[in-house]
Amino acid sequence: MSAISSRSDGLRATRSPRNPRKSLALTLFMVIFLIYSLVPLFWLVVNATKSQRSLFTSFGLWFGSDFSLFSNIHDTLTYDNGIFLRWFANTLLYVVVGAGGATLLATLAGYGLAKFRFRGRGAVFAVVLGAIAVPGTALAVPTFLMFSQLGLTNTPLAIIIPSLASPFGLYLIWAYAEDAVPGELLEAARMDGAGELRTFFTISIRLLAPGIVTVALFTVVATWNNYFLPLIMLSDPSLYPLTVGLNQWNAQATGVSAQPIYNLVITGSLLTIIPIVVGFLILQRYWQSGLSAGSVKQ
Repeated sequence: MSAISSRSDGLRATRSPRNPRKSLALTLFMVIFLIYSLVPLFWLVVNATKSQRSLFTSFGLWFGSDFSLFSNIHDTLTYDNGIFLRWFANTLLYVVVGAGGATLLATLAGYGLAKFRFRGRGAVFAVVLGAIAVPGTALAVPTFLMFSQLGLTNTPLAIIIPSLASPFGLYLIWAYAEDAVPGELLEAARMDGAGELRTFFTISIRLLAPGIVTVALFTVVATWNNYFLPLIMLSDPSLYPLTVGLNQWNAQATGVSAQPIYNLVITGSLLTIIPIVVGFLILQRYWQSGLSAGSVKQ
């Protein structure tokens, strides 16, 4: 009995936390990080419900005496002949064509580099890693000079074409496809007479779904939040995305001849982040399914 009791005590000891202080410190750190992340969002939601007057007469982290959210939304969507809706449509165009094209190209290229052996593959790998290390802002001015020579500045193509290149997305698909798509499965499909395109679109693309969704979210967020490239490429306000357009409103609200539209800037910022949040909540199930599939031993 003493041996059994000592063994059970040892088992309980191994299951108990080894360092409670470290666990408590980690929990406190995560709580602080969560508060740090949510406070700006809470401030945005709260102040979007205030009128222009209440923004400067009430406490910033709590609601004002009047609830003006719906009137602010109406004013934001109708101000300056509905220019906000035009900016929203432009952003959707840049995201659907640019980020969608970047995801497709990264998927095709990453899958091909992962599953086919050819001369120069190592050099391509080095170029991709080098491209990841170069920040996008460093390429904005050279891209502007090149596009100005081609006569493409101040056009939607000036935003869409640079957005099609996603070295990080290519590398992510490359690394993911190495293990997610078994080579034996591809060989079996080829022996059954399936071509490469049919194999890719019927078999491989399903196995790559979590990686594709990850790349899509990265490219969508990057294109949606793109600011510096449209700022130097576009001069026509009707072609602005939401980021540049809202910054223009903010300049009008805080400049020397300030206009009473600061509530529209805040409400427009809230409307801008809603599609990203909704898209993330919808697509996160693909991540969960990919993690669950990888945790089960075949």
